[in-house]
Amino acid sequence: MYRVFEALDELVAIVEEARGIPPTRSCIVPRGDVLELLDDVRDALPGELDDAQDVLDHRDKIVSDARSAADSTVTGANEQASQTVGSARDEADRILADAKDHADRMVAEASAHADHLVTTAQAEADRVVAEGNAEFEAVTGRARTESERMIEAGKASYGRSVAEGQAEQARLVAQTEVVRAAHAESAQVIDGAHADADRMRDECDQYVDNKLAEFEDTLNNTLRTVNRGRHQLRSGAGSPDYATEYRR
Repeated sequence: MYRVFEALDELVAIVEEARGIPPTRSCIVPRGDVLELLDDVRDALPGELDDAQDVLDHRDKIVSDARSAADSTVTGANEQASQTVGSARDEADRILADAKDHADRMVAEASAHADHLVTTAQAEADRVVAEGNAEFEAVTGRARTESERMIEAGKASYGRSVAEGQAEQARLVAQTEVVRAAHAESAQVIDGAHADADRMRDECDQYVDNKLAEFEDTLNNTLRTVNRGRHQLRSGAGSPDYATEYRR
């Protein structure tokens, strides 16, 4: 095939270089050379044409083989894709099942932990309230005892003062001036006894009021601690240190 193009190029060169015949566009070419080149072209063409015809003859078989190979490749690819999709779906189902099991375990553990926190907080609150009630009872008992003691002491002092006044009044009853003085002194003594009794009663009431105020502060601190613990429990902050808060 290469010789065909080479011979054609040489023919073109001969025609281009040929002498022209004025005034026409014709030219004089060497006949022998042109014929020789044409023979070369004729000799070269059959073999190349046969090769081309062979290619044309095999074209259908090549296309058929290529189509068969393509169909086989597509079928294999579809089967591989189906297997891959099936494997991916199975793996996804397994991962989803594992994730669900893990989530269920975490929810169960969180619920158990929350129940434990609630139980602990309730027990701690009950303990703090019980201690507060015991402290209230103790403080109230001490205050009541101290009040009763101070009242009894005031009564005894008042009784002694009245008895002393009455004795002094009886001793001086025979003398007018002395009697008047005794009455005045007795009245002073009685008034002093009443004042002492009132003062002691006021001191006792103040003492009881102070103790009750201290207990009120203790109960308020306890209630604030319980409310703070409940708030922290609801917000997920964990169980607070109630003993430390109570001591504060």
